[in-house]
Amino acid sequence: MGNTRMNKAGTLLVIVILALAGLLLAAPVRDFVSGILPIARPAPPLPPAGEPLPFSLPEGFTAYLLADNVPGARVMARDPGGALLVSLMNSGKVVALLPRADGSSERIVLLEGLQKPHGLAVRCTERCELYVAEEDGVSVYQYAFDEATKTHRPVNGKKILDLPDGGHSTRSLLFMPDPNDHKLLVSVGSSCNVCIEADERRAKLLIANADGSDLKEYATGLRNTVFMAIHYVTGDIWGAEMGRDHLGDDLPPDEVNIIREGGWYGWPWFYGKNVEDPALRSKRNWDGSLTGIDPLFAQEAVPSHIDIPAHSALLGLAFIPEEGWPEEWWYDLLVAYHGSWNRSVPTGYKIVRFPLDAEGNPEGPPVDFMTGFMTESGEARGRPVDILIEPGGVIYVSDDRAGAIYRIVRTTED
Repeated sequence: MGNTRMNKAGTLLVIVILALAGLLLAAPVRDFVSGILPIARPAPPLPPAGEPLPFSLPEGFTAYLLADNVPGARVMARDPGGALLVSLMNSGKVVALLPRADGSSERIVLLEGLQKPHGLAVRCTERCELYVAEEDGVSVYQYAFDEATKTHRPVNGKKILDLPDGGHSTRSLLFMPDPNDHKLLVSVGSSCNVCIEADERRAKLLIANADGSDLKEYATGLRNTVFMAIHYVTGDIWGAEMGRDHLGDDLPPDEVNIIREGGWYGWPWFYGKNVEDPALRSKRNWDGSLTGIDPLFAQEAVPSHIDIPAHSALLGLAFIPEEGWPEEWWYDLLVAYHGSWNRSVPTGYKIVRFPLDAEGNPEGPPVDFMTGFMTESGEARGRPVDILIEPGGVIYVSDDRAGAIYRIVRTTED
């Protein structure tokens, strides 16, 4: 009897092991496991502040470490006193980085105990205010200069918007380009990979007054627009859109969209240049119309402006200004490829420059601007997130894997 029980137990163990092996061989799981291997271990250490970092950049540019004590660094913003504000999404903090003479920075915690803080925006009219987007809403703080610390400090926080939590949890902010408009854009991603949303606030850009009143739709059909930027010449809103998963290594593309009020950008029905998503073909009505879409939006979706290789996980967008930059680069776009997690061969892990004309039209193929986030052994030393470009040839890049902020300096001019 005892041997029979042991044999049954052994057989059961073999079955469990074979089942697990089968799961690991299944394409989605195999892709997931192989995709995360480059980021499974702690990031390799970085050289200290003042020493050039081991990144490849165009001739005449050098990268230095500004801070390496910002775990999960995401969005960056300048405050009126010159400090660099950074949201630390995983640790629930917003910090300020104050530059030191040796090229490093002093870190001051401004806010903590937040729920996945991501988007930041500083707005100064009669007084300055700091807007912070958490997973479940947006709050505004009075942002006054503190004589004791010689820095700006957020006080008297007030929640002005309630947002759905869960799913894609990054909430990003952007004030409209007209300074007299005082309208705030808020990006809310989908609750799923691909589905028809039940919550009307999901998978779109919302717009509200600066005090949070009059919240309404701005643009729809956007699966997860994590970062936004304003074009210097046209004033258009550009957005970085992450494509869905589980269509293989090469589909669908991630997208850069020009987002206009009232636009429908296709998700979950279409991706890229209006390619129909195969997962939702069964949801067409007998007459070919799309189930679940308001008749007002049952029209041809706005196609992507630029397609990005699938699973690059594009995040930060930034346009190159005129002052201090090569004239042939004026108004070009830098895009951060955060890097894949679910691709059999990892892709991304770099910053790419897109040559554009003054109106934002592509003028040539994309060019790598910053590489070296992946080591020769295939290990990811970092994953770029946000890009902040300033006049005078200086770029800041946040890295949520290394927990660092990099300062890229233009060392030579034409």
